[in-house]
Amino acid sequence: MAYESQREFVATLEAAGELKRVSVEVDPVLEITEFADREMKSPGGGKALLFEKCKGSNFPLLINAYGSTKRMAMALGVGDIEEIARELESLLKAKPPTSFKEAMSLLGTAMELRHAKPKSGGVLSSQFSVLSLKDLPIQKCWPGDAGRFITLPLVITRDPDTGARNVGMYRMQVIDDRTTFMHWQLHKTGARHWRRYCELKQRMPVTVALGGDPVYAFCASAPLPDGIDEFQLAGFLRKKSVELSGDVPLDCDFVLEGYVDPNEPPAMEGPFGDHTGYYTAPEPYPKFHIERIAARSDAIYPSTIVGIPPMEDFYMGTASVRIFLPVFKMTFNEIVDIALLAEGVFHNLVVVSIKKQFPYHAMKVMHGLWGMGQMMFSKIIVVVDADVNVHDTREVLFRLCANIDPQRDLVFTKGPADVLDHATPAIGFGSKLGIDATHKLPGEKDCRPWPPLVAMDDAVKKRVDALLRRLG
Repeated sequence: MAYESQREFVATLEAAGELKRVSVEVDPVLEITEFADREMKSPGGGKALLFEKCKGSNFPLLINAYGSTKRMAMALGVGDIEEIARELESLLKAKPPTSFKEAMSLLGTAMELRHAKPKSGGVLSSQFSVLSLKDLPIQKCWPGDAGRFITLPLVITRDPDTGARNVGMYRMQVIDDRTTFMHWQLHKTGARHWRRYCELKQRMPVTVALGGDPVYAFCASAPLPDGIDEFQLAGFLRKKSVELSGDVPLDCDFVLEGYVDPNEPPAMEGPFGDHTGYYTAPEPYPKFHIERIAARSDAIYPSTIVGIPPMEDFYMGTASVRIFLPVFKMTFNEIVDIALLAEGVFHNLVVVSIKKQFPYHAMKVMHGLWGMGQMMFSKIIVVVDADVNVHDTREVLFRLCANIDPQRDLVFTKGPADVLDHATPAIGFGSKLGIDATHKLPGEKDCRPWPPLVAMDDAVKKRVDALLRRLG
């Protein structure tokens, strides 16, 4: 399902009982964060919040729109995220890939087959008016933040050599009415484009869009490999091509057009209260100079906050895992399921269940995952048996505690790390831990005969089920 505007999505949320309107004036400086943080940590992720009166701005602000399993599915226009995974799996099975690279190539081909290619040549509505950043209800999220931050932008850049488009989501700290920082991290595609422009000594054009169909923000945050157009993924998900004016979706709410200058030295951006639950320290990043800011007359400013989990971003990350799980399975057919637990803030803790087939199989899976795209950032990977529900933290911890001998079953290695991880000894690089919490097989070193798991007979379960039904 494609939404024609962000307002249509808001109306859909409200009709489904998934939206709360806040009619009193609330300050984007800290107060909206406190409202939203309480809502995000309520059972099931609470409701989406529409702040109708933002202090200092005439635009309403939408937050927590993706903050539940139900709303995440609604944002993608489906009843259940698994619908998308099943469709993707059926497309990939037409020609099973033999590697992760081939799987991602097939993913791009599959999306092209499903009316996903963006349509260019449109013209933005004359309803757009010219503004400055001070007109937007940009939040200062946490007390220790260096200022106000745009947190849900679609940052659109192009490779200067190939012309390939990338849509990323990089926070933008406001410096003044026409300038922000551009926090594209070391491993991100936007940063690669920037480094190439620096080599060419050319000014880098950058466009930032806000709002529109909610699928855009999800796609900008999805772990797509370099070279696959996020608007192509958006077209695949919404079953309708994204219509563009230049590189901007016609239905977006705000447009910021400008450049980053390679002759201008980076400056210190941050600190910022991040998804790690801690403030990330100031680091040098380039400045984004805005030449034009425009907004629809009925625009809604989309925003989010990150911090100590669970937060709204957990549901976005979980949706990415569910949608792309078929790609993992096509590359590793032993994988049953994967979970990124909320407490692990994406990269810190990954739990994967496998159909174990031979000694040390778990270690093969660990090293394979560390070599797959953004899974390289995973700090801890726990491997469990196929019968474990990886989404049940209690069950995972039971197997983790019961099935490991620390000296035998822990694997230490090193590799790329999330640059936001304050615990690593160097920025962007740190150690990894793999934990084999599977049942051990004959042939695995230093293992005694493995005992069976305590479980009741199925026949007894059925008899007791019948007795319970009789009792009503």
